[in-house]
Amino acid sequence: GVSRSAATVWLLGLTQIIGFGAVYYSFAILATDISSDFGWTQSHFFLWISLGLVAGGVATPFTGKAFDRFGAARLMVVGSVAMAGALAAMAIAPNGVLFGMGLLLANVFSTLALYDAAFTSLVQLEPLKGSKRIAYLTLIAGFASSLFWPLTTALDAELGWRNVMLIYAALNLLVCAPIHMMVWRWSRAARDGLAQEAAVPPEKAPSIAPQHYRAATILMTTGFMASSIALSAVLVQMVPMLQSLGFGAPSLWVATLFGPAQVVVRFTNLIFGSTRNPLPVTLLATALMPIGLFIAAASAPWLAGAIAAVIFIGMSSGLKSIVQGTLPLALFGSKGYGARLGFMAAFRYVASAMAPFMFAWVAGLSSPAMACSLFGLVGAAGLGSFVWLGLLLPGMLSDQANQRGTAPR
Repeated sequence: GVSRSAATVWLLGLTQIIGFGAVYYSFAILATDISSDFGWTQSHFFLWISLGLVAGGVATPFTGKAFDRFGAARLMVVGSVAMAGALAAMAIAPNGVLFGMGLLLANVFSTLALYDAAFTSLVQLEPLKGSKRIAYLTLIAGFASSLFWPLTTALDAELGWRNVMLIYAALNLLVCAPIHMMVWRWSRAARDGLAQEAAVPPEKAPSIAPQHYRAATILMTTGFMASSIALSAVLVQMVPMLQSLGFGAPSLWVATLFGPAQVVVRFTNLIFGSTRNPLPVTLLATALMPIGLFIAAASAPWLAGAIAAVIFIGMSSGLKSIVQGTLPLALFGSKGYGARLGFMAAFRYVASAMAPFMFAWVAGLSSPAMACSLFGLVGAAGLGSFVWLGLLLPGMLSDQANQRGTAPR
């Protein structure tokens, strides 16, 4: 039979596909219909998306601390029910302002149900196996865009955007919430079993000395923040971006390569055991993003260029979502893990919130190629931050890590 920890990874993988598909990827397809319904321009719609990301970013430090205090699995139940309510509210919103308010709430509630919550759940369940479990989870969840872009396109054509939102609300309520309830029960049972054995799960020790926490946190947060700005700029508007660059009708199908690129690179990462030291993977992840954007800018309207750009951006995104969970665990250990993820996510969300709007604005002001180049430079700054961290890291290691002769594991 499948072990409970393996089942947990598979089940959380399914809820991440639905959660990201409903609250994130669907809007790349629905943006045009929703905008025309409410008399908005595309950039007006993406301004609401940006405000939603800010709202989520403001919430993450609080949700991160709550994960440490109450257990992440329990709060994921609340998150998926609340997300369902917010999506349903958007579906029936009579005007743009109420739709926008629903969008803000959906983003806030998603912080209780998406990656940071799922990562913390897995680390709390088995701290020493957290990195491996996170890698498996992101492998499964990587199919979200490839499933939800075509699915949303088909459903929207048949039923209209409001019914699409209602269907996605139902999926969160009827699929995700019961799964999160089951995972919560399992994690409680595991904890009770350990309590009877008068044991606690062994914590993962930090690999850097406490006096270096601040410098490492600043460099890591800055690196992920810059890379997220570049990714956020294009992800929510991947299809319209490719069309505006002149790649034409195949843009939707080229965009769907983003998901498989994420999955393939995560699978490769898993096979070669890169979870042992996440820093080289982090460097690769943050390098692929600006390369992809520069290719998109330089190659338009050459179709092979669009394919290469989407694959590079997909691979960057695929690895980045793993190392955002595994690098903090490797450097700082499992104690206070939820709060640390929440703190870092706040900067990521808020800084990248205006990126889709800014990308559309720069593209309108100059050209889509110029916008790609500009955000490519921002991504390159993120890479620079991790190069700096890599140079400083040997001097940051704790005595225990030096004695073990280990880089971060």
